Amino acid sequence: MDCGSLLSPGREVTSDEDSFEFLPHTDPATFVEEFQKSTSADNRIKFHTGTTTLGFKFKEGVIIAVDSRATAGSYIASQTVKKVIEINPYLLGTMAGGAADCSFWERLLAKQCRIYQLRNRERISVAAASKILSNMVYQYKGMGLSMGTMVCGWDKRGPGLYYVDSDGQRTTNYMFSVGSGSTYAYGVMDTGYRYEMSVEEAYDLGRKAIMHAAHRDAMSGGVVNLYHMKEDGWIKVSQTDVSQMYYQSLDEKK
Repeated sequence: MDCGSLLSPGREVTSDEDSFEFLPHTDPATFVEEFQKSTSADNRIKFHTGTTTLGFKFKEGVIIAVDSRATAGSYIASQTVKKVIEINPYLLGTMAGGAADCSFWERLLAKQCRIYQLRNRERISVAAASKILSNMVYQYKGMGLSMGTMVCGWDKRGPGLYYVDSDGQRTTNYMFSVGSGSTYAYGVMDTGYRYEMSVEEAYDLGRKAIMHAAHRDAMSGGVVNLYHMKEDGWIKVSQTDVSQMYYQSLDEKK
């Protein structure tokens, strides 16, 4: 697959290796929509997703924090899911939505980023990496993908943070939270965020935001995986059980 074609939304993916065969239907998106809106429980296709992921920029880089719970409806399928995809030493992606979709497309992105680096003899920028991901999934818009991801990294422009979803939407900002627990996480981040905060303050804010979201949102839980994107690459800071954090915070209030 040509990386240049992926950066241009008008071009189609032609590689059989990196694309899927469409449904045998004149309009695949309409075909899938019929099942998504079906009133019959036997025929209905609907994702019941839940997670909490967040990212924010500050003076020392970008903080990424995620929970680790995977759910299938009301059933807790796993408490140990790794929701951060390590694309390369200078790029990270997060998972929210369908685990298979996020994992597949971000690992495919990792391959395209490596190809870009080999061809151009320099690391791909965060903006270009997020654009490649956006253009890849846009070709399958309306066909049942479920993905809301953040792409963060450090390039010649400094730290970068982008949001990309399965409709091909792509935007950048200094702070994002994605998932069913995101409203709770935003509340904590809006209260404690300062661009000039210290590294330890940023770590503590990321952990607290996920912990409070996991306490209020039944679809989030497990452990808090915390990453710090710095100029010389990302580091994994900690992995902390959210239940222990919550009860420890209650003890501190006494």
